[in-house]
This record gives sequence, structure tokens and C-alpha cells, in this order.
Amino acid sequence: MSVFLIPDALAGDRLDAVAARISGYSRSRIETLIEEGNVRLDGAVVAKGSQRVRGGELLDLHDSAPVGVQVRPELADGVGIVFEDADLVVVDKPVGVAAHPSLGWEGPSVVEHLAAAGVQVATSGAAERQGIVQRLDVGTSGLMVVAKSEVAYSVLKQAFRDRTVDKIYHALVQGHPDPFTGTIEAPIGRHPGADWKMAIIEGGRHSVTHYETLEAHRAATLLEVHLETGRTHQIRVHMAAIGHPCVGDPLYGSDPKLAERLGLIRQWLHAVELGFVHPTTGDDVRFTSPYPSDLAHALELVRAGIGQAR
Repeated sequence: MSVFLIPDALAGDRLDAVAARISGYSRSRIETLIEEGNVRLDGAVVAKGSQRVRGGELLDLHDSAPVGVQVRPELADGVGIVFEDADLVVVDKPVGVAAHPSLGWEGPSVVEHLAAAGVQVATSGAAERQGIVQRLDVGTSGLMVVAKSEVAYSVLKQAFRDRTVDKIYHALVQGHPDPFTGTIEAPIGRHPGADWKMAIIEGGRHSVTHYETLEAHRAATLLEVHLETGRTHQIRVHMAAIGHPCVGDPLYGSDPKLAERLGLIRQWLHAVELGFVHPTTGDDVRFTSPYPSDLAHALELVRAGIGQAR
């Protein structure tokens, strides 16, 4: 984490411009950090780069992927291309693959896979995440879109900011949420005691998750989840907060014995559907992804009652 004192002489200027000026980061990098909830002003998470500074505040930048992270083109097993045209590529990402390279991550990534496959993506964004307009956790499988043209990058980034992208997940959670259909609205930020973990905290970023029960079984419930916002670990944090963590997610309090009985070594969470307005044609486009074999097998065991407590 880097801390800067904002000079009084910059009072009234936009925060993103000030942050770039005094930190040495590019404006696009500052924008990404703000979107990730990694910029604080006098301890409060910054929601918009357009807010004005007063001068004399303390600016905190938490950068988990500093300049210097290298992109090494390499094909990743299991990455599927669902759709591709001149403007974008929709990828079906398997578990164990990151969206992009980052500090401390030595495994494969979508960005590096696309580079190795000869897919030219937009050059906007930090070098290690060019073309990336959304991310999925390493432990979450499913659909994500990557921009190939600069126009697509700009339009899709704005669409995600404006919450016009339809992001649908399926999650198998422990127990039975009450009510069966509901909305969770609680601010999310970095866990005060663990950098790699998120939590519901005062001053965190506004976060809204809508869920609906698809199937209820003795050991677990299959939910369809719509994200109104897109915070890091949002579904995992929100479901844990109401006492129903994703099955196979011990980081957020799931029962490891249940995951073991179901043969799961990761959280049961899949980005099953993605819909948006195409950035250049204006057409409504929608893509779906089937459950990977490990999630499908675990769900069949739950349906058969094998996962229930002994």
C-alpha cells in the first residue's frame, strides 16, 4: 500500500487526475484501482474518480498487481472461446485460470492464453490486463468477455459501470436461505485482517446481490444469482454473510466435510450466463455455459441426498 498527502494546491481537482499526478500511475491504472475498491481517501473507499479533492487528505493506493507483472503467452487447458468477432471475444474460463497475470500468481491466465492463441486484444488498460473489462476469480468458472477493439473496451467498461450487463451465476450454497428469493445489500471492502480476503465493512463499496432458489435439497440449495454490482468475491461474501456460504468455500466459512463428501476442491460457483448490448452493432447478445463436470457431479450427489450430514 502506498500513501500520499494531497497538496493543498490541487484542491478542487478530480481525484483520479490528482492520484495519477502524485503517484506516477497512469489514469487507466487509477481507474482500475478505484473499480476494485483499492483507493481510499482519508480512510473512505473511493467510489468515483470524478469526485473533487479538498487538499490535505491522505490518499491510499492498494495495488496487488504493480507495474512489472509480465504477460507470458501460454495456452491454458480448458479455456474455450464461445464467441469471437472483430470487437470482442467471449471466453468460457475453467477453474484454476486467472483473468490476468498478477503479483504472486504463477498459474495460467485468460490474457496469456489469448496471446498464445493469436487473439489480438485491445491495448487499453495496464499491460498485464489489456482488454479486460471484467474478471472472474481463479476458483470460479464460466463466462467472461474480453475487448478486442478500443471502441469495445470503452463501451463495455461503461456498460459494466452502468450495470447494464446481465451477469447470471449459479451457486450451490449450504442450507436453505430464508427467504428463498431475496436481495442482499451490504458494503464490501478488504478484510481488515487479511489482504487476500474480502468482508462486509463500514465504508466498503456499495454491493447488491439478488438471488432466487432453483432447487432446494437437504444439504444445500441451488441458487440463481444476479449481480447488480461486481465487487471482488461478492457472491461468496454476501452468501456467507447470511449464513449460507458456497459449498466448497472454506475461506468464507463452508463445511469442508460437505465438500469432501461431494468430491469438491473449490467453491460451487459458475458464471452461467452473460448478456449485453454489442458495443458496435447494438444487438442484444447472450451466451450460456454448461456446468463443468466437477460441479455437475457434486450437484447430482446433492440431488441424491449423498451430501446430507451424517
